[in-house]
Amino acid sequence: MKKILLVLITLCSVAFVNAQQKKDKTDLTGRAGDHLVIQLSNDRWMGAPDSISSRTKGLSRGLNVYVMMDKPFKSNPKLSAAFGVGISTSSMFFKNTGIDVKASGARLPFKNLDTLNHFKKFKLATAYLEIPFELRFSSKPENNNKSLKFAIGAKVGTLLNVHTKGKTLLDGNGKTINAYTEKESSKRFFNSTRISATARIGYGAYSLFASYQINNLLKDGAGPDIRPLQIGLSIGGL
Repeated sequence: MKKILLVLITLCSVAFVNAQQKKDKTDLTGRAGDHLVIQLSNDRWMGAPDSISSRTKGLSRGLNVYVMMDKPFKSNPKLSAAFGVGISTSSMFFKNTGIDVKASGARLPFKNLDTLNHFKKFKLATAYLEIPFELRFSSKPENNNKSLKFAIGAKVGTLLNVHTKGKTLLDGNGKTINAYTEKESSKRFFNSTRISATARIGYGAYSLFASYQINNLLKDGAGPDIRPLQIGLSIGGL
């Protein structure tokens, strides 16, 4: 009797394990291994003093484009690691302000031009080559287009370009002087390496994302401790 009971227990155990294996087995044959990720963002400079942050104008914005490779964990297909490469850009807009990236001094000057000649439109733009890394969760890994998704990660970037661009020169009273456009480029005041923490949450191909630069935008001694923040919409694989 004991032998029969032992055999029955063994058979039930084997059947249960097999059932669990079949239940946990996820078919990922239709899941893409690489994704194009496009991000549109509203950009802010965290930590900037009032003398700078109060002079930002309109909707400062960014555009990020990455190609990401996604590698699901064999032990749990809902989890995956992703890495890639791409370009991150940001344009910060200012009112009645002059930022001289080609200045000869030790600090990057932000000039108040309220009563002086200034540009009607003025921006400071940056571009980075970045390598992002993410740890991801997908509630339905076999069907990512109908899945809740979360991701946390980091990215390391190298500075490609910094430039300012001003359009339409005005006098101190706001009257147009001419349609002059000025563009100046220099990376001298800016850190050549950027390290950022990232997070995303979404459904299907759409998600909200945030990216926060951990190190200072400017070199030591070149200006205040400014940490750029991007918040926006991400379109593509997650």
